[in-house]
Amino acid sequence: MTDALRLLSDHAVWVWLALGAVLLAAELATTSGYLLWPAGAAGATALATPLLHLDDLSQILAFSTLTIAATYVGRRVLGARRRQPDDSLNNKPGRLIGRTGRVSGSFSAGHGRVFVDGAEWAADMAAGAPDPEAGALVDVIEVSGSRLVVRPPGR
Repeated sequence: MTDALRLLSDHAVWVWLALGAVLLAAELATTSGYLLWPAGAAGATALATPLLHLDDLSQILAFSTLTIAATYVGRRVLGARRRQPDDSLNNKPGRLIGRTGRVSGSFSAGHGRVFVDGAEWAADMAAGAPDPEAGALVDVIEVSGSRLVVRPPGR
């Protein structure tokens, strides 16, 4: 323990900069968002140590306080700006809502197939809509299970 404190006393700025660099590298490797704030606190401690003539205990207290404050403020401010996870990422049919497709073959009794976004899908016509002919354009309005619900454009 005394060797660590002696190293901190003799080379305080470099110790804090090295700690900040290690924490920043770990943050870049893991992209967790949690190590960025201690890395910044270590950098700030490195700057404050010679300017304020901090002793060993004051450096550790400054680092701890800055880490807690930076984490709290950073998560509070930047957390609100974070984009919400995209629920449609692995839900390809759900991403098709609002897209226009082309009828692959004639519909029969409200059921048929539609080519949308590079793939052919089983589809049902919306209630009250007439069955389209092959090649007609249709809009995807919802997804029911793995089947698309479509209607003629502009309706």
